[in-house]
Amino acid sequence: MVRNKKVWDKNIKEKVKLLRKEGYSYGQLTEVTGAAKSTLFSWLKGIERPKRFAKYSASEWARKIQPLAVKMLKKKRQERIKQIISLAQKEVGKLKIEKDFKKAILSILYWAEGNKEGGVHFANIDPRIVFLFVSLLRECYEVDESKFRIRLHLHYYHREREIKTFWSNLLKIPLSQFNKTYRKHRSKEKTFRRNFGGICFVKYNSVCLREQILQYAYFLAESIIGKVNVPVA
Repeated sequence: MVRNKKVWDKNIKEKVKLLRKEGYSYGQLTEVTGAAKSTLFSWLKGIERPKRFAKYSASEWARKIQPLAVKMLKKKRQERIKQIISLAQKEVGKLKIEKDFKKAILSILYWAEGNKEGGVHFANIDPRIVFLFVSLLRECYEVDESKFRIRLHLHYYHREREIKTFWSNLLKIPLSQFNKTYRKHRSKEKTFRRNFGGICFVKYNSVCLREQILQYAYFLAESIIGKVNVPVA
């Protein structure tokens, strides 16, 4: 089997030459670029590493050269992410976002994040996910807006009035339908990342609707992966 030879970007080759002149060893260049030493040899014919760098101590390397390597790695990572974003945009742009598609997204989202008993209970920390869930629920099923209830779990640093207003405006659910906010006690031992909106719990009092959403998800999954027998605990 013939393997396709990797085509390297010309800018990377030029950057490698500059880094070599700045004192990078072949090992360091491999670490930074991911290119094999044999590949680097072909790029760097006739380019010698300045002799003054051969005497660098580990501390001098860390102070003078390593920051350049970190900078290049960061740039490579940013370029890779930009390529991923561009590809994702193109792929999503080709999708037909119709009602059946939305219903499938809603069911899988709820299966992953929602309660499996009682009414419809869904919670998340990311406003985009919560907004997506509520929007899809409204589009895919007939809902009674008065049945929506919101409960927020907030930390000591959250400004309750500001956060409640944010969620109310985002989800188009009046503040009169917000339940009492739960305040998490400040822990002296446990550390956590701060977030803007706390955890938002969306409740809709309908066992029937919850069952419709879940059954749709179960049969959708079965149509893709077949029936899987899950042992009962």
